[in-house]
Amino acid sequence: MKPIEFEQSHIIIGKGQKEYRPLPAHISKDETTTVTSCWELTWKERLRVLLTGRFYFQQMTFNQPLQPQRPSVNNPLEEK
Repeated sequence: MKPIEFEQSHIIIGKGQKEYRPLPAHISKDETTTVTSCWELTWKERLRVLLTGRFYFQQMTFNQPLQPQRPSVNNPLEEK
């Protein structure tokens, strides 16, 4: 699984930082400051999700409160 650029992405978070994988993203300019990214699955990952109906999601919080998450298989920027 890897993060990929998408039509609405306008920033690359972590660009040039060796310890992080660059993350193409869209950052909203409203009060929620929602960060949206798009991830591409390999064929093996797609088959695994198809067969199990599951995926796992980890977020590093660095001992800070967990922020709300909203995984989706649809582009939430096109749903509005």
